[in-house]
Amino acid sequence: MSTPPPTGPLVTRDTLAEQLRELGVQTGETLLVHSSLSALGWVCGGALAVVQGLLDALGPDGTLVVPTQTGDLSDPAVWSNPPVPEAWWDTIRATMPAYDPLVTPALGVGVIPETVRTWPGALRSAHPQTSFAAVGPRAAQITEGHALDCRLGERSPLARLEALHARVLLLGAGYATCTSFHLAEYRIPSPLVKVGRPGPAGWEVVTEVSITSDRFDELGRDFDRDRPVVRGKVGAAEARLFPVPDAVAYAGRWLEIHRPRAEEM
Repeated sequence: MSTPPPTGPLVTRDTLAEQLRELGVQTGETLLVHSSLSALGWVCGGALAVVQGLLDALGPDGTLVVPTQTGDLSDPAVWSNPPVPEAWWDTIRATMPAYDPLVTPALGVGVIPETVRTWPGALRSAHPQTSFAAVGPRAAQITEGHALDCRLGERSPLARLEALHARVLLLGAGYATCTSFHLAEYRIPSPLVKVGRPGPAGWEVVTEVSITSDRFDELGRDFDRDRPVVRGKVGAAEARLFPVPDAVAYAGRWLEIHRPRAEEM
């Protein structure tokens, strides 16, 4: 049986750049992108063309930022998708390679962030589980100083993006992926948790703020209703564009009311 032809739309580097500008992406701005390649349609050139289109829309003075998370660098005792036998845990902890920002691949955030991570001149932050990569003149300012015990809080690139009045672009991705909401979790009462991971000197455990994207889809629905979010289409993908500070401020109020977690502490 022959494979049916793609249904499209046909998306190119140039059409992406044009539609991003029509959506409101501005030359010279700083843009945090959460993305889904498959949502865009049939992209000629795949993730490479998407990154080129994003950089074209931002221009040489703009900075592109993406999450390059590595959730697999974690304690096998908490793995569930899939779990591994308990008899393996000690060996995994003893042999798991430590995070290296130059070579450790991103996991679970899609192929577009992985393409940005390996882009010429890209810089990547130091946190071994929740790093960000950036390309552009503000890349160093955003990625430097990511504290090893602060996944997505005040000493992470998210706080730098907020201070820079960067904007978020959800490109075929839903609000459940919106990392800016996590910054709000650091500013309201939240439980602490022990986090295990491989380190340069072997297995290590740090105390961190507990973060979860539980109910972020609901939070995003209300944010989308209440705040001036720019909505449109890029290729076949639904796109959303909004300021990081707006998302953080709204999430802080919403989470305290709708998802209080202080009692877990």
